[in-house]
Amino acid sequence: MSYKGRFQVWRGDADGGELAYYEVEVNDGEVVLDVLHRLQATQAPDLAVRWNCKAGKCGSCSAEINGRPRLLCMTRMSVLNPEEVVIVTPMRTFPVIRDLVTDVSFNYEKAREIPSFTPPADLEPGEYRMAQEDVSRSQEFRKCIECFLCQDTCHVVRDHDDHKQSYAGPRFLMRIAELEMHPLDVADRVPAAQDEHGLGLCNITKCCTDVCPEGIKITDNALIPMKERVADRKYDPLVWLGRTITRRRG
Repeated sequence: MSYKGRFQVWRGDADGGELAYYEVEVNDGEVVLDVLHRLQATQAPDLAVRWNCKAGKCGSCSAEINGRPRLLCMTRMSVLNPEEVVIVTPMRTFPVIRDLVTDVSFNYEKAREIPSFTPPADLEPGEYRMAQEDVSRSQEFRKCIECFLCQDTCHVVRDHDDHKQSYAGPRFLMRIAELEMHPLDVADRVPAAQDEHGLGLCNITKCCTDVCPEGIKITDNALIPMKERVADRKYDPLVWLGRTITRRRG
């Protein structure tokens, strides 16, 4: 069974653009990316859309469908109302290069700002030992495909350009949390999370968790635990007393 789908697709570049209207054939079992490929083949050969694996694992085809950040290859046409116009736009948070392709270099810059895994100096490769519980805890964060949908939907990045220099965003705060929770990482990442990467700007609305295609509980399992560690460090009187005594003895 097929029908004629109605689409509005954003066309333009860094200098501006507009929504262009198209009617495209839609078949059973197709995803939005399938329809965009048919649109390229039949009506708009110059339409720019980024994709790679078409299996929801490369994170390349991130865009916004009817205003919601989604992967084009994982959004089935069957979940959209065939009676309504489907609006496909680029991720709003990042600068447009052309059509549906955005410049996500902001995220790579933030990734470079985070110090890498820092094991104990006296451990050699092959000597690392971890409990399975610790492995399982950080494994959830390793599922991230870096689609940057969480970065796109986070209002701190999306709506406040002045915060972009001081705020890493949920994807990279999650990376800091992963390393901070790692039993073999000896770097103290709590002060940097708050002071350099803007953890305090996150108000835990869970919008990042809501759009994650891998179902990672970014807010509950990464951001809130990191906020708790910051609060313990700064405001827990017993922790403060212990650190004060340690400093004096030193």
